[in-house]
Amino acid sequence: MRHKDYMGLGILLLVIIFLPFVITNDYYLGVLVFTALNCLTCIGLCLLMGYAGQISLGHAAFYALGAYATGILTAKLGWSSWMAMGTGVIISAGVAFLVGVPSLRLKGHYLAMATLGFGAIIHIVLIAAVNMTGGPSGVVGIPSLHFFGIELNTDTRFFYFSWSTVIIGLLLALNLIHSRVGRGLRAIHGSEDAAGSSGVNTSVYKIKVFMVSAVYASVAGSLYANYVNYIDPGPFDVMHSVLLLTMVAVGGMHTIWGAITGATVLSLLPEFLSSMSDYFESLGLSYQPDYDTLIYGGILLLMMLFLPEGLVDGMNSIRRITSTMFIRARKKLVF
Repeated sequence: MRHKDYMGLGILLLVIIFLPFVITNDYYLGVLVFTALNCLTCIGLCLLMGYAGQISLGHAAFYALGAYATGILTAKLGWSSWMAMGTGVIISAGVAFLVGVPSLRLKGHYLAMATLGFGAIIHIVLIAAVNMTGGPSGVVGIPSLHFFGIELNTDTRFFYFSWSTVIIGLLLALNLIHSRVGRGLRAIHGSEDAAGSSGVNTSVYKIKVFMVSAVYASVAGSLYANYVNYIDPGPFDVMHSVLLLTMVAVGGMHTIWGAITGATVLSLLPEFLSSMSDYFESLGLSYQPDYDTLIYGGILLLMMLFLPEGLVDGMNSIRRITSTMFIRARKKLVF
């Protein structure tokens, strides 16, 4: 990994350690837990989109597979949460392989439509398979996760555990992209034909990174089930896949740190908008939750127009411009 990556990990670790001492409200800690789960999913999606150049609009399905594997196996069959999570990872990786082999032969919007259809099918199955998934009523009574004998039954405990999982996932992803495999993925993104002619097995690389991204989403889904202790098909629809893609695009899909940034910003944005609803009402305007989709679309449109490489690249550009202006101003003062 690069020196900047180690610095970023160190800063993130310090923020995670001290944040619960600053934010003591359980509700806001819960929001940060969901932020961590989105970050974990977006890391995997960034590997697929930003580094391998493959578009997926069905990652909510892998998120759902992890959540339902944990929910069904623990609440209905009495399995331990860790065994259920591992089973969810195996199921998600297997499904990703079965879907990826035919789908990843497609390119561009054809691949996006194929993964979109896969996500829609999984969501329909979750609603229709009442005997297994509980249908619209979902699965209740999912036990909390235990870690070395400690029950993660408080928001503070789960906050530390979920963000620790994000750091582990971040470490693995950063090591991957700076390895030979990561260079192969970037070559595929640049030109699949050129990568193939250079000896990169493009089909194998694309399927493997698709499976890795599915595993990230599956783990996040399992943690979601253990945290809320109840699941239903609602959070796993196609719009959630679109939201995940938007998070990666807003932060910057060509860097893992962009995925973290975009997931954090768009996870906290609804809370900011909710806090602003009182202000809108004082102006005689009624803010509806459905407006969130409109705002997300507007943000994505503005990002594509003015910051096509994402927030992280935009901040780096501002930093470079500011540094250049400062150096020029200092030279003028000297001479």
